[in-house]
Amino acid sequence: MTISARYLLTDSRQITSPADSVFFAIRGPHHDGHTFIPELYRKGVREFVIEEAQFQTQAFPEAQFHVVPNAIHALQEVAAEHRRAFSIPVIGITGSNGKTIVKEWLAQLLSPDFVICRSPKSYNSQLGVPLSVWSLDAHHTLGIFEAGISQPGEMAHLEAVIQPTIGIFTNIGTAHDEAFQDRRQKIREKLELFRHVKTFVYCRDFTEITAELPDFLPADCQILGWSKTEAWHSFTTQSNISQAWWENLNHCIVLLRHFGIPDEEIQRRIYALRPVSMRLELKEGINDCYLIDDSYNNDLAGLKMALDFLSNQHERPHKVVILSDLLQSGVNESELYTQIAQLLKDKGVNQLIGIGEALQRNQMAFALPAKFFESTEAFLAKYRTSDFSDSVVLVKGARTFHFEDIIRKLSLRTHGTILEVNLDALSHNLNYFREKIGRQTKIMVMVKAFAYGSGIEEVANLLQFHRVDYLAVAYPDEGVRLRKAGIQLPILVLNTSPENFQQVLDYQLEPEIYSPRHWQEFVDFLGDRQLSTSVHIKVDTGMHRLGFEGKHLDWLTDQISQHPEIRIASIFSHLAAADEAEHDAFTHQQISRYTFMADHITAVLPYQPIRHLANSPGLARFPEARFDMIRLGKGLYGTAVLPEDQENLKTVGTLKTVISQIKEVPQTETVGYGRRGVLSRDSRIATIAIGYADGFDRKFSRGTGKVLIQGQLCPIVGNICMDMSMVDVTDIDCSEGDEVIIFGDYPSIRDLASWSGTIPYEILTNVGERVSRVFYREGN
Repeated sequence: MTISARYLLTDSRQITSPADSVFFAIRGPHHDGHTFIPELYRKGVREFVIEEAQFQTQAFPEAQFHVVPNAIHALQEVAAEHRRAFSIPVIGITGSNGKTIVKEWLAQLLSPDFVICRSPKSYNSQLGVPLSVWSLDAHHTLGIFEAGISQPGEMAHLEAVIQPTIGIFTNIGTAHDEAFQDRRQKIREKLELFRHVKTFVYCRDFTEITAELPDFLPADCQILGWSKTEAWHSFTTQSNISQAWWENLNHCIVLLRHFGIPDEEIQRRIYALRPVSMRLELKEGINDCYLIDDSYNNDLAGLKMALDFLSNQHERPHKVVILSDLLQSGVNESELYTQIAQLLKDKGVNQLIGIGEALQRNQMAFALPAKFFESTEAFLAKYRTSDFSDSVVLVKGARTFHFEDIIRKLSLRTHGTILEVNLDALSHNLNYFREKIGRQTKIMVMVKAFAYGSGIEEVANLLQFHRVDYLAVAYPDEGVRLRKAGIQLPILVLNTSPENFQQVLDYQLEPEIYSPRHWQEFVDFLGDRQLSTSVHIKVDTGMHRLGFEGKHLDWLTDQISQHPEIRIASIFSHLAAADEAEHDAFTHQQISRYTFMADHITAVLPYQPIRHLANSPGLARFPEARFDMIRLGKGLYGTAVLPEDQENLKTVGTLKTVISQIKEVPQTETVGYGRRGVLSRDSRIATIAIGYADGFDRKFSRGTGKVLIQGQLCPIVGNICMDMSMVDVTDIDCSEGDEVIIFGDYPSIRDLASWSGTIPYEILTNVGERVSRVFYREGN
């Protein structure tokens, strides 16, 4: 198959240059790429790779279609053919952990010697690898690509795409163990990447890997094995790094020595290493702006990825990019910045701040509003904080420009406590439940209570990106906030009153109606206005909170018949005890009552409203309660009822703070208000920067709660204060400024709920809005 386009497109939302793109219509577990072809055709795409032989291609007369059995394999074949045009050395990296770290460090360490093409972030999948290799161009002198697999048979496809000449096997661990018969099969699958390499780097301490090498490596391959007992501890870093990171660094040292770089030069480059930003972080900034922090490197592939992330942020209307020169791109300077200018335009960027001499020289290439500075220092000397108000600002710069200084200036000052929200984990959990319930069932996501403490605008924006069917909020103000943030999804409002009915209509929100009085108030409000509006009817099936009772049904159906202008968008109820097996008979009774009441109401309608009853526990334990739509709440945020569900969910939120001070306190003294912190020994007491005003409940006082410091649980001493708490760190090695985990993977919100005798919902929603949220996408 011959492809004439310059850009390979697999996501309809990441279109850059339509006329120069070919779209691969991939069928996945959650989306079918064929459904986006009409939209892409309207936007100017004219070349498509499709899997459906019966697709109605005649509806797109100007387009060229390639019909293939498997679009992903076709993408890989196109990238493999592209790779064969280059005879440069290419490093292929695989392993259970550390692939991205090793790749990014090698890119830094080898940048003085090569013009490098590498995978952006962790593009190591069946889809990400061919997209990475496609970036290879004539100016590159070295390629570095990582490859990850989750199923047998995948690595052979990636080997054909990467065609590495040098191989690195970082380690072997438990990741994706469930997909393989045993550890040996997983090692053998990963070794498929190295069938044709000339040089191979690994740690000999993994004897299981050593045993399999003869079956995979070519006879003339140079094996550069190293052992932890002979690792190069003579090299030092600027700061302490873990043993695992030392192992990653040793792979790099071995390869640098292989390239003939002297030890003294290797040491100099190690000192210059910077932390690898494994994620794109979305942070709160000054003047009501948001910052996307990607400030440690800058190349064309990474810039494209960062711009994709920026284009999908709708929290603020104005998009700003602070960009440094791209160094060592190998592309003609004028051509490079013309291409970047087009990228910024295609991604809807409203303003550019260009920093660096090359950007200054090529400023005429940029048609959008822009300012240019010769250095980061010059920019910081002249910028005004008001320049970035109500904006989303991408900060993307090469390391030598020290853009971390810009991040510090623009970041909202906090007291050191943050809630990290993993957007990739949230996406994973959503897709897990989508698979569980099937495509035919709609999803409403509960984003009330600040999206369970996780950040309502940011979470809703991601859910809109993933095309959920409905959002639900508690009060109209929350719905208005979402509309102002650019959220267009249908929004159900659970609590309304005559005082805010106008607000509901103005912002196209859909109210829950739950009683005869409430219905009549809404009808009276509408009056003689010929307005068509949608409402959701809540029926009471046994929760006895809100909802029409059975005795109201005839009155309600009569009212619905009299007011056809009021469209019944859905009929729903709430399960009271779906997560408690002792009440299963009652839950079945609720399902029967709901079915009867929904049938009664629907009988007078000329259309079928959506039916929804199941919340997160209900969808897990009572499949018959799913009806047309499920309401996803705590499950989305990583908490499940069934153990098999919990094993498949990822932690979305991690609440962390820092140690502010450590004191040596003798046994004869007490700690905290009311002298409630009674000591049983001479102790080291750490004060941490979180208190009940941040949502760390006073119920965790006096040893009930524990926090994680240096991998160990440390009990709370005395009473929790408004802004601070004290913990016993006598038995661990820690220092002021060290990180403290309140909840995350461990301890989890379920652990905290168990300790304090409450539910995970309360733990999540208690996190105060004064705690800064940092939203990020994973890179490993």
